[in-house]
Amino acid sequence: MSIEETIPDTGVPAQRPPDPAPDAGPAPDAGPAPGAEAVPSATRPRRRRGLRTVGLLAVAAVIGAVGGTAVGYRVQADREPTALPPLNQPGLAYPAKPLPKGGEPEPLSPEEDHQAKAQGDLRKLLLPRPAGARAGEVDGWEPLDHYVDGFTRPEVALEHQLDWGIRRIATREWLVGEHKRVGISLVQYRSTSQLSAYEAMRSQQGLAISKEDSSLGQPVAGSTNGRYFVYPVRREAGFLDAYDARAFIQRGDIAVTIIIYDTHEIAESEIRSLAERQLGRL
Repeated sequence: MSIEETIPDTGVPAQRPPDPAPDAGPAPDAGPAPGAEAVPSATRPRRRRGLRTVGLLAVAAVIGAVGGTAVGYRVQADREPTALPPLNQPGLAYPAKPLPKGGEPEPLSPEEDHQAKAQGDLRKLLLPRPAGARAGEVDGWEPLDHYVDGFTRPEVALEHQLDWGIRRIATREWLVGEHKRVGISLVQYRSTSQLSAYEAMRSQQGLAISKEDSSLGQPVAGSTNGRYFVYPVRREAGFLDAYDARAFIQRGDIAVTIIIYDTHEIAESEIRSLAERQLGRL
C-alpha cells in the first residue's frame, strides 16, 4: 500500500503524520487539561505474605511426617526379631519324647469307644425288632423330608434341622397286633460340640411337655438329660381311644426319639425299658 491513502467520500489525499525526531525525548507532562478533574490511577492490592508462609509450613509438616514414618519402618525392619517370653507351662500333659515301643496305651475297645460306634453304621445301633412284630413303614435310613413330615409344622421342623446341621437319620418301626405302632429314630448332627443334638432333644421335650402341662416326664436311667412321657387317653366321638408314650434322649451328637401309639393303655415300664435299652446300645 502507498503512503498516501485516498478518502473515498472527499477524494482529498490524507498524509501520514511525520515520525518524531530520533533524538527527541519524552514529551513533557502537560498535566490535566483546564477544567478537567484528575483521575487517580488504579491501586494494586497488597500481597498477603502470611498465607504463603503458612502453606510452606503445612507442606513441610506433611513431608516430615511421611518421611519419619518411612524411616521408622525401615529401622524396625532392619532390627533382629525379639524372642517372645516362654509360656508358663512347666508340666505338659503329653510326653516330651515318643513312648518306647510297647509302652503305648491300649486302644479303646468298641464297647468303650462311643465315638467309634457313632461314626459307624448307625442302623446297627437301633434296637432290633421284637419277635413276632411286623416291619413298619421305615427300617433303615430315613430321608429328611419324610422325617419332618411327622411334625405338626414340617416347614418349621425342616428349617430347624438344617440350622442344627443334621447329618443322617436311622429309623426302625414295627407293628404289634392290630393298632400298636412303635418307632425309634437316631438323628445324628455334624456339630462336634454336641450342642445341636442337645437342642434337638430339648426342642422335642418342650413339645412333649406342652401337650400335657401336668406331665414333666420322668428321667431315663443312665442319661443326664433324657426323659420319657406317658400321656392320658384322648377320646373323640366316632374314633377309637388313642394312647401314646414318648422318650427323648441325647447321647453325644445323636438325638434319640422313641414313640409308641396304641388304642390300649401303654404301661410306663414299656416306654422306660425301650429308652434304657436303646441308650445302652449307644
